[in-house]
Amino acid sequence: MPRPSQPLLNADLIRDTALALIDQHGLEALSMRTLARALDVKAQSLYGYFATKDALLDAVANLLTRDVDTSGFADGDWRTGLLVWGRSYRAALAAHPNAAPVVAAGTGSRSDFLAMADAVHGGLVGAGWPPRQATLISAAVKYLVIGAATTPFATGFADDTEVYLNRYPNLVSAHRIREHAEEIDRDSFELALRCLIAGLNQTYSDTALSDRR
Repeated sequence: MPRPSQPLLNADLIRDTALALIDQHGLEALSMRTLARALDVKAQSLYGYFATKDALLDAVANLLTRDVDTSGFADGDWRTGLLVWGRSYRAALAAHPNAAPVVAAGTGSRSDFLAMADAVHGGLVGAGWPPRQATLISAAVKYLVIGAATTPFATGFADDTEVYLNRYPNLVSAHRIREHAEEIDRDSFELALRCLIAGLNQTYSDTALSDRR
């Protein structure tokens, strides 16, 4: 019996193809119809694997957060935990910037996303942060990550020197930002994350002191 000319349809193939379409054309371009066309199947056949488009997007979000590293919390060091988590979270979304809004949209029934959030919250509380503070810290890091993934700094600047020359004297080198965009985005995120952690140190010290009273 001859082998099929294309892989058999399955949930992973559908999810991965959806992510590839989002990467290439943006989230707005994804529909079950366009996805079926890319897979060379009828749209109705997709619903046996994903009842709705939202369910499919949940699967995409799970994939993007599945390998985010929360192991830094393992030894009780919340600072290392946040650094490792924040960096790997950003890296996961930076690899698929068009899909970052899918992760930002919410939790839904996203088991891998919820497992990540559970590990972070547990790591912070286990290190001595009160639950409410742990929630706020998790949210703050998520804001940094989503912002970094969806709004690269260089997109606000043109690479034409004439835009700035004689009009914006403090931006005479701004035309070079696009050339160094990746470096700027990486280093600015690192600065923001480290500053957040440095600022949290005093709050952590005050919290620990009040607990001892």
